[in-house]
Amino acid sequence: MNLQQVKIVVIGAGNRTNKYLEYAVRHPERLKLVGIVEPVEIRRRLVANKFGVPEEACFSSFDDFFANPIDADAVLIGTPEDKHYEPCMRAIEAGYHILLEKPIAQTKQECLDILEASKRKGVVVGVCHVLRFHPYFMKIKELVDSGELGEIISINHYAEINIDRMTHSYVRGLWSKAKKTNPMLIAKCCHDIDFLLWICGSKCRKVSSFGSLRWFRKENAPEGSAERCIDCKAEASCPFSAVHLYKERKQWIRNFDVPEGQTIDDVIDKELRKGVFGRCVYHCDNDVVDHQIVNMELEDETTISFVVNAFTCNDFRGTHIKMTKGEIDGNETTLRVRKFRGNEETVYDFSDLSNQPFHAGADLNIVEEFVNSITRSSEGVLSSTIESSIESHVVCYEAETSRLTNQTILIE
Repeated sequence: MNLQQVKIVVIGAGNRTNKYLEYAVRHPERLKLVGIVEPVEIRRRLVANKFGVPEEACFSSFDDFFANPIDADAVLIGTPEDKHYEPCMRAIEAGYHILLEKPIAQTKQECLDILEASKRKGVVVGVCHVLRFHPYFMKIKELVDSGELGEIISINHYAEINIDRMTHSYVRGLWSKAKKTNPMLIAKCCHDIDFLLWICGSKCRKVSSFGSLRWFRKENAPEGSAERCIDCKAEASCPFSAVHLYKERKQWIRNFDVPEGQTIDDVIDKELRKGVFGRCVYHCDNDVVDHQIVNMELEDETTISFVVNAFTCNDFRGTHIKMTKGEIDGNETTLRVRKFRGNEETVYDFSDLSNQPFHAGADLNIVEEFVNSITRSSEGVLSSTIESSIESHVVCYEAETSRLTNQTILIE
């Protein structure tokens, strides 16, 4: 079968966009990059050189792009979260199909606006909820849908964020301020809420949430602390040291842009002296939570408890599903299924996926389904359209309302 090639423009050429573009590297007959919108010249030039995109199809702003639109079928939006809404709405109005990095936007109303506009214009908006395309989470969905374990009664789910990820992304980094990007629950965990609603197949009718920014604030700074880790008397013993994380361990540096003529060590040293990532975690301008609990009741009376853990060395998700005929318990490495009758037990081993790139292929799977969906291929229909994904965002925003108001929120 000769399948149609999709021509795509990327708006935002950062880490996540480059992951998704791997599909174009592996399947150039299905996906071709024809335009790049990226304000950072280093990133724009690297992607253009890699894919042979001509200079006239490269733009430093989406205003320039929409003033001089390119002949393309779709737009991939991988910008920071505060730059999702406007380019997405403008791309929809221009008639492009959209593959949109999560979260959809910054407010519930913006999410609803994008949904309404996509329906009015008749374009596909796919949301990059990669858990739906990951082999481990797809197996959980398969087990639930099989009916062999009956109906879901309750779920305990948790996300172990890892303390290094927490300090890099949500204390020092891009997602540290809710108004700049989104509250932690939406920025990091709309994936989790989407997964839970996806496997349950029932809408949420009631949500409550508790949490706060308890630790990473000025009054908890140790004696002798300084604004920057390189000047701090407590740095040598601090578990959150930027010097230790970036300079000594060389962790979480993959998004540091290295200008021509410089090395990564030069960039790290400059960051520690002047950049946002060199700041003491107790003296940042962060305001998002560092721990949170979400409780949900669905329309079919299923109850869900979701816990976000940041103070941990772990970096995985855990799920325990209690059903009428058995239970499912997993931690992304091992998935154990037990049936009540006969105490029958089956264990699935996913340990080989832990080090596989592109979220064990999920990043590539979502692009393939998106391409198939807009070419009307019979090989796959995109499951994570905005129509199916938006409820997770609504629940997250209402959970944040609950956290701030100490009220249980009824969702209509």
